[in-house]
Amino acid sequence: MNTTLPAPAEKVPLRTKLAFGCGDVGPAVATAIMSFFLLYFFTDVARLTPAAASVILLITKIWDAVNDPLIGLLSDRINTRWGRRRPWFLFGALPFGLAFFLLFQVPQLGDAARFAYYLVVSLLLDTMFTVVNVPYTALTPELSRDYDERTSLNSYRFAFSIAAGLIAAVTHPIIVDAVAARTDLRTGYAVSALVWAIVCVVPFVIAFLGTYERHTPEEAEAMPFVESLRWTFRNRAFRYATGIYLLSWLVVQTVSTLIVYYLTYWLRTPEITPLVLLGVQGSALVWLFVWNAVSRRMGKQGVYFIGMTMWIATSLVLFAVQPDWPAWSVIGLAILAGVGVAVAYLVPWAMLPDVIELDELQTGRRREGAFYGLFVLLQKLGLALGLFVVGQVLSATGYITPPPGATTPIVQPDSALLAIRVMMGPAAAVVLIAGMFLVARFPITRASHERTLRELEARRKSV
Repeated sequence: MNTTLPAPAEKVPLRTKLAFGCGDVGPAVATAIMSFFLLYFFTDVARLTPAAASVILLITKIWDAVNDPLIGLLSDRINTRWGRRRPWFLFGALPFGLAFFLLFQVPQLGDAARFAYYLVVSLLLDTMFTVVNVPYTALTPELSRDYDERTSLNSYRFAFSIAAGLIAAVTHPIIVDAVAARTDLRTGYAVSALVWAIVCVVPFVIAFLGTYERHTPEEAEAMPFVESLRWTFRNRAFRYATGIYLLSWLVVQTVSTLIVYYLTYWLRTPEITPLVLLGVQGSALVWLFVWNAVSRRMGKQGVYFIGMTMWIATSLVLFAVQPDWPAWSVIGLAILAGVGVAVAYLVPWAMLPDVIELDELQTGRRREGAFYGLFVLLQKLGLALGLFVVGQVLSATGYITPPPGATTPIVQPDSALLAIRVMMGPAAAVVLIAGMFLVARFPITRASHERTLRELEARRKSV
């Protein structure tokens, strides 16, 4: 286990970056499979109505609004011999994996009891996601205070994240189809969920053993819960960063949810789903490192503008795609979309550590847990809002739940097909444009962040 503490602004060793990045494998796998397949699983496998499925997600997010900031603040206060953050994701990993497995089972229950089952399991999974992910993400500013090094840390983290999400998103339907060919679709989902539940657990152990925590218990100053939340939202830079992240992630989750419906019911080519997901996630993985390098020259804001512009153009073309277009054109559009998806992953998370330093200058306290707790809340809120909106819109536009035993895609009404295309295209573009306006007004630059670090260092020397 690495226990050497680096000096402020010291470069983080490669082995630590790799171990840190590994910690995002579990959340990435769970998020990818839920983003692309959860609503489809609810409506077409578990046979919940789209409206009922979206209600489960809404209730879960109400609970999320409580547990995310609470766990973040607790991780600021609880100290152990292993540190403040790392024990959370070590001991929470196994319950997290178990809850993920349970989510993709189909119990032999009536409609009301089945609804209650998925609600309870969703609440459990949401809680355990918070327990492992908030303290893990809060490690970022403790590993380095260097402006560019933090962008590098996030590039390693999201390299693991996107790669894991890519493998899970592409392989999950392959496992499901292979098992379903011999048994049924429900068993296919159950077997795949078991595989990925195991994958979700192991990397957290590696992250625990390979990382460190900069702050000692004596350095962590407590702030009352309500006061901490108030100070967090009073931070202007944080409000902008959260808005940027929420808008970006809302589009990521909405489009991710719709891809399966778009390919299955509009283009009538569900067989190319793995290739399309490979195009999006594979492109995002490559461009993550490209944008990391470019950001060192032109800054985080410039990278965001370029990436989002490309994604907006792609979204508008996706609306125009017709069922008779060749499959390669759709896969090509997926690759272009991945350019913008990489920016949505990288830039908001790279902004957050800079916000935390500014907050420390203003309040005299290090409150990574509070900030990262709220940020993870926004990630899951984006997922839930995307699924909720899609579920409600599909229900309102006459989406037909496939009958039991259906082996080929049924014909959906024109109103539902148009809704799917609008949410994939123009609606997504409008949300991304709103995010670009916020990025243009984000108050922290490389120069202002360096001034903040100098003032913090001067303050520490004077104490």
